[in-house]
Amino acid sequence: MAPKQDPKPKFQEGERVLCFHGPLLYEAKCVKINIKDKQIKYFIHYSGWNKNWDEWVPESRVLKYVDSNLAKQKELQKANQDHYVEGKMRGLAPSKKIAAVQQKNVDLKVKKAKQKTPGPGEGTSSGETPQGPRRKRARVDPTVESEEMFTNRVEVKVKIPEELKPWLVDDWDLITRQKQLFHLPAKKNVETVLEDYANYKKSKGNSDNKEYAVNEVVAGIREYFNVMLGTQLLYKFETQYAEILAEPDPAMSQSGLSYGAPHLLRLFVRIGAMLAYTPLDEKSLALLLSYLQDFLKYLVKNSSTLFSATDYEVAPPEYHRKAV
Repeated sequence: MAPKQDPKPKFQEGERVLCFHGPLLYEAKCVKINIKDKQIKYFIHYSGWNKNWDEWVPESRVLKYVDSNLAKQKELQKANQDHYVEGKMRGLAPSKKIAAVQQKNVDLKVKKAKQKTPGPGEGTSSGETPQGPRRKRARVDPTVESEEMFTNRVEVKVKIPEELKPWLVDDWDLITRQKQLFHLPAKKNVETVLEDYANYKKSKGNSDNKEYAVNEVVAGIREYFNVMLGTQLLYKFETQYAEILAEPDPAMSQSGLSYGAPHLLRLFVRIGAMLAYTPLDEKSLALLLSYLQDFLKYLVKNSSTLFSATDYEVAPPEYHRKAV
């Protein structure tokens, strides 16, 4: 019996492609191809970015450079801008400057004071020229960090496991493009997910110190989720749903009792920016990040029960009218 042949690559060396990095698509070039154990990987160079960002990626992250995928790239970029409120994407440098949003690994690094620092909402993730002039402020906004604060703060990046990235994209697609809604209250809500994780870690027979640390991390995730939910973790199409949900019980619209694992996963895309303002030193931050990565591994392990397209439902016409 003849041995099975290696799979044929969809893309060729030197081909212009689009590649997922996080929830966005970027123009890239396929530099090299590697086939090992029937798995195809491409060595990708992101156009306009420093070679430090070059990486090996699975075929699932690469798309053909065609009009339909370019349209999808623009949709993802627009949704990302709509999703993250103005000022939350500060510090992203356009063109060839290294942008923190694209870290491949958990990275703790201090911004150089000499680097030009764009204002809130001025940078773009895809290296495009920022649109529109910077807004002038009539007075100092105490909620906006100063340039000195920005250049000296430590940046914290939480690496989303490759297995979970497709769920972030599908979650966005179902809600933003297909106009579906995640059914609330969730079959397995955020509180339950966190409790199950804590019980899972306790069943491993950890020491009292480690058990205390797990409890603290779970409490911290819960706190960040509840604080960030209404302003940073909901897509524009969902906000009306939260208001409707709040009518019989206001606590339900801002609580882990209603929302599910997809909303919790969105938190980990944003939580690094929040952790940058904590008074922890680098050693403590590294320890905290190791616990967060462990929680993400738990989500990967249980992804088949936590993430499903069947948890979404088409929004009724009445909802569309209210959402306009």
